[in-house]
Amino acid sequence: MISRRFASVAVATALSALATVCAAQTSAVSVADALARDPQLSTLNSLVTKAGLTDTLKGAGPFTVFAPTNDAFKAVPQKTLDEVAANPALLKSVLTYHVLAAKVSAADVKNGNVKTVQGANVAVSKAGEFVTVEDAMVQKADIAATNGVIHTVDRVLMPPK
Repeated sequence: MISRRFASVAVATALSALATVCAAQTSAVSVADALARDPQLSTLNSLVTKAGLTDTLKGAGPFTVFAPTNDAFKAVPQKTLDEVAANPALLKSVLTYHVLAAKVSAADVKNGNVKTVQGANVAVSKAGEFVTVEDAMVQKADIAATNGVIHTVDRVLMPPK
């Protein structure tokens, strides 16, 4: 009976330690690494790479990234996506329009406008647990990174012309 109890405590302790290590490994990555690890953000990750922004998003930050999911990119007309991908300056502008130069968790969102790394403002708002940026809804909030936070969104935001 004592050995069963000991074994149960040992297993519980090992599982707790494993969960702690996994949680630390998940949050011990940069924003760029977190984007690369998430299969739902593979389109965004490939565009970040193409635009040469990976090293920036591995930098000190802090950053908040409103990260469009693969489904969000599928909703963009193919012609528009091709034009953005073919124009390096436009691609960088669109991508940096999704980034804030501050770490803003969902709980910290205040209704109003915030300046993006691209230079234009975006409207953010919070109602209860729902957070929006422009017309995009945050689907998964507060994906932690060492240099910021990621919030997945259901739309690709286009900067003003």
